Order: sequence, then C-alpha cells, then structure tokens
Amino acid sequence: MSHTAHIPSHRKPRRSASKLALRAGVAGGVLGTIAVAGAAGPASAEPVTETIEMPTLGSLGTDLSSAVAASAEASQQEALDQSLEAQEAAALEKAAKEAKKAKAEAERKAEAERAEKARQEAEAKAEAERAAAEARAEAQARAARDSARTQLSTTSASSDSGSGSHAGSSSDSGSGSSNDGGSSAGSSSESTQVSSGTAASIVAFARAQVGDAYVTGGTGPNSWDCSGLVQAAYAAAGIDLPRISYQQSSMGTSVSLSNLQPGDVLYWGSRSGSYHVAIYVGGGKYVGAQNSSTGVVERSLDWDPPSGAVRIL
Repeated sequence: MSHTAHIPSHRKPRRSASKLALRAGVAGGVLGTIAVAGAAGPASAEPVTETIEMPTLGSLGTDLSSAVAASAEASQQEALDQSLEAQEAAALEKAAKEAKKAKAEAERKAEAERAEKARQEAEAKAEAERAAAEARAEAQARAARDSARTQLSTTSASSDSGSGSHAGSSSDSGSGSSNDGGSSAGSSSESTQVSSGTAASIVAFARAQVGDAYVTGGTGPNSWDCSGLVQAAYAAAGIDLPRISYQQSSMGTSVSLSNLQPGDVLYWGSRSGSYHVAIYVGGGKYVGAQNSSTGVVERSLDWDPPSGAVRIL
C-alpha cells in the first residue's frame, strides 16, 4: 500500500451515476404520489396547474458518462501515483546500494594503499639494513686485507734480509776452499729463500681475499672468479700468469697431490682443459673463488678434491 494512501484527496468528489439514477427515481416516485393524491381528492378541488420539469434521459446519460469518465480518470491517476511512488522507492533503494558499494570499495582501496605503503617501508628498511651489513662486512674484509698485506710486507722484508745474510755467510765459508764453490752455494741458498718468500706472498694474498664475492670475470679488488684470483695472487709476487684457468693449469710442471707445496696451483678437470683453479696454502687446505653462493673461501682438500696440481715457482 502507498504511504500516501491514508491522506484524503483535496479534489471535490464527483457524483456517481448510480447516485444520480437513485435521485431521479425518488423524484419520480414523489411526483407520482402527488399525482395520485390529486386524482383521489374532492371534485371541487382546484386542478393542479403547476408544471414540474422532469429530468430527461439525455441529461441522465450525460451525467452517467461524465461519472464513468471521472472514475476512470481517478483510477488512472491513482495507478500513475502508485507507479511513480514505486519508481521513487526503487531509485532510493538503488542509490543506497550504490552508496554502500562505493563505501566498501573506498575502504578496500584505502586498506590496499596502507598495505602497499607498509610493504614499501619494510622493503626500504630491509634494503637499508642489507646495505649497512654489506658496508660493515666490506670494512671488516678491507681491514683484514690491510692487516694481511702489512704482515706480508713485514715478512717479505725479513725474508729478503735473511736471504742476503745467509747468502753472504755461505759465500764467506765457501771462499776458504774454492771461490767457484762458494759462489755456487750462495746462489743456491738465495734461490731457495726467494722461492719460499714468493710462495708466502702468494698464500698471504689469497688468504686476504677470503670472504670476497664471486663474480664471473671478476679480477678484484673485492670480487673475483677462480682464475682472476690465482692471476692476482701470482701478480702480487711479481709473476705473470695467463687469465684463463686451463692456460694457468698448463703452466709449470705437474706435481702429485701427495707432494704439494704452498703456492701450487690446483686444478679441476684435465690439465689442458681445466674448468676451475685454486691455490694450495698448506696444511691440506686451499683458497679459491668457488661460486656465487660461497664467494672466496678456504677449504680442506677433502671438501672438493682437485684433479691435479702444477708447480710454477
């Protein structure tokens, strides 16, 4: 039912056709009664001369048609009003649903924006922490390398002074028996000391790079591949080596893995076709730039046994 159905209409109600017909019948009955009474009265009564005009059938039909038309118009108007009210209610309901949907969508977007902002902040914080950790690790590695190089310089200076002293005393002791023999002894002793000092330089340099990153094609100073590290270690001792691993393993002479000396080059694969190289540092261990997961490490020979070794010194 419409919410305005209880409000009375302000339009003047029209007379229905049935009411008009009833009134016409009553009027006719009254007139008939008057006529009968007049006929039954005394003969001396004066005849009724007043004429009463009766409604005609034409006027009754017109009124009936007007009443029917008014009733139809009222019904049509009421149906139209109800239709408009239904449309208005439907529009209000649709608007309410759309407003609720828009509110939910706005809340969802706001939540997504907050989540995205939190994610970005977390990523930025993690990146800052990672950068700080890398900076600390780099500083520690640099300090370790500087310390190793300082120690290496001190060791090399001591080796050089010891070599000169030893060579001088050998020459002096040998000069009493034979000048040629003394000269040969001094030369042999110096060669042994230089080789020992060179191997120490190579080993010290290699160990100073432990912890650096592995990068394919890397030649330092903070990232290496396997052959880049071997080449740089030998260059620190004044020895030039080729850049590629199979070229490095083809240098010098082959040595047994049971007769290794610090500074020997270890290789994996065949000697002329090696795919990986490292430096033996003594004590059954080697230093090498292994891969991107481990970087430069010092490992036992048992961890990854090499295929062979060469001695270049």
